[in-house]
Amino acid sequence: MICGSMYFAKEMLKAKKTLEELGHEVRVPSDVYQCIENPDLNMDLEYCLDTDIDKKDFNQVAESEGIVVLNYPKNNIIGYIGGASLMEIGIARHLGKKIFLLYNPPSEKDLRYALEVKVSRPIILNGDFKNINNYIDNRVRS
Repeated sequence: MICGSMYFAKEMLKAKKTLEELGHEVRVPSDVYQCIENPDLNMDLEYCLDTDIDKKDFNQVAESEGIVVLNYPKNNIIGYIGGASLMEIGIARHLGKKIFLLYNPPSEKDLRYALEVKVSRPIILNGDFKNINNYIDNRVRS
């Protein structure tokens, strides 16, 4: 399951393609295509409440072997992780799923809940999706 700010919806689809080329089955947030068309959609409270988007994506985390968080720079924070991604990380941690970050998490001075991200013991991919194969057997789909 790919997680991250929906600001990076296009990047999610690129990551999906790359991971599929590496032999993985990949899920993306259920509204990724809608967010490409309307980047502000995931900030619309009515939309989020009406669609139960959070529960849909939490269920996808539960059905996955692990999550890959696309933590690109955003809002002048290197390794940005938003609130929804933090919740997905928490669910993955609770369920014993593998947690991958594309890059190092931000510092605690840049993001107040960075400590909680680090406590989840994420595996850092150092910007290279191929590194995931060191931790996931391609015969078992993610």
